[in-house]
Amino acid sequence: MSRQKIAAGNWKMNKTLKDGLDLVKDIRANTTSEEGVLTILAPPSVFLKAVAELVADAPHIRVAAQNCHQEEGGAYTGEVSVEMLKSIGVSHVILGHSERREYFGEGNELLARKVDRVLAGGLLPIFCCGESLPTREAEEHVSYVAQQLEEGIFHLSAEDFSKVVIAYEPIWAIGTGVTASKEQAQDMHREIRAMIQKHYGSEVAESTSILYGGSVKPANAKELFAQADVDGGLVGGASLKAPDFVAIIQSF
Repeated sequence: MSRQKIAAGNWKMNKTLKDGLDLVKDIRANTTSEEGVLTILAPPSVFLKAVAELVADAPHIRVAAQNCHQEEGGAYTGEVSVEMLKSIGVSHVILGHSERREYFGEGNELLARKVDRVLAGGLLPIFCCGESLPTREAEEHVSYVAQQLEEGIFHLSAEDFSKVVIAYEPIWAIGTGVTASKEQAQDMHREIRAMIQKHYGSEVAESTSILYGGSVKPANAKELFAQADVDGGLVGGASLKAPDFVAIIQSF
């Protein structure tokens, strides 16, 4: 079964509006739907509407928020709801990124609520999981990620789970310049797919896109994406430069 190939660019807290829109224009001008890759752009929330309008008629490009609130609405100053995101053309929401977990204390229970809210609102979650260096060195990374999935998304029905994209991000390889080897990436992606199969069966497991998110760049994207269970990348720094991100998109 063929899975959706995805190149997702997480801009984090970078770019001005003008620089961001120039980046989107460059990416759009140098990619086509014929490549068979779904490009997902995740700019800061204040740029979402402008970016969504710029790619509204590009079938191969979608827009993701970097976060959302778990409640439908209310007195939550500074927060953004799923309904707000949907109203401006956003299709996906990144949830559980290691920076949200570490810096903002987001745990699996909260993330499960956010996943439910995103799906109830008709948007699609990109659910992040991954381990720190000490966890990897202690050889506890498989059980650690299993717990993140168990508590964060494995409560979903098979129908809802089929709408989820998973991004595996070894925290020790984010922004460090260190990348998991292609073998390390494939081994962990295979483990994650086996976990999905255990819960939801082979059909759901084989149709779920699992992205690698740890210092993906043009130099390593091709070998990473060639792995049997790596369906694309959640790209950080390299998504901020159009030539680099386009090269990654074309690495499939």
